[in-house]
Amino acid sequence: MEITFSKYQGTGNDFVMLDNLTGKYDSLTLDQIRYLCNRKLGVGADGLIKISKDVHLDFNVEYFNSDGSQSFCGNGARCSVAFAKTLGLLDETTRFNAIDGAHEAKITVDGRVHLEMIRVKNADIEHVEMEANDVYIMDTGSPHYLKFVKAEDAPNIVSFGKEIRYSDRFKEEGINVNTVVELGPNTIHVATYERGVEDETLSCGTGVTACALAYMSKYENDNEVSVSTKGGKLSVKAKTSNNGFEEIWLIGPAKKVFDGSIEI
Repeated sequence: MEITFSKYQGTGNDFVMLDNLTGKYDSLTLDQIRYLCNRKLGVGADGLIKISKDVHLDFNVEYFNSDGSQSFCGNGARCSVAFAKTLGLLDETTRFNAIDGAHEAKITVDGRVHLEMIRVKNADIEHVEMEANDVYIMDTGSPHYLKFVKAEDAPNIVSFGKEIRYSDRFKEEGINVNTVVELGPNTIHVATYERGVEDETLSCGTGVTACALAYMSKYENDNEVSVSTKGGKLSVKAKTSNNGFEEIWLIGPAKKVFDGSIEI
């Protein structure tokens, strides 16, 4: 079977993108998805995304982690919007479906993709004060555990991530793990260990969103937060309400790396 694909990356989070509007890749197996994402044997990516038709919205995004598991991916969704534009599915704005429901998005003249994330309720944010380090647990489309640390005390994200992800509480369902370093007013640096990839990724859209919301919660503001990752810079905007956060937007670049084909 020949697979024709595009490779995209959003601040270092990379994806194999498939045009599945005709249903050509409906029969793709999880083993084949794992093979395509394998960095030694296949194309190599953090995940694979199929863009398919949707009955009510502009298109459907089906995201697979590199281990074949499914979840919502913020950077993957942003890359999906950029890819969908090349397929003629949108001009500047769109509304599409994903595993966690409908999302709105737009592409601005500078090429950045603005993605509306799901609302996050206060009741769904767990905050634990641990001496000098605040810990938050929340779901922004995917579940995240995040810890505020000082730059000089930041742990190795892979070993720390595995410790939390495979702890008794989280080992069954898994959780993404982040460390947050405050760089200045409304500016943070985020490192992420992703479940499904089971390693550090250069960036994570849902993780960046969770960390920015935790920062807003910690300092009781709803300003735009600038976030640096190893793969580049993103920003998050949100509005606070009595119930939590709404009108949450993840903003950043989404770029095509190359087109290709592979026989599997």
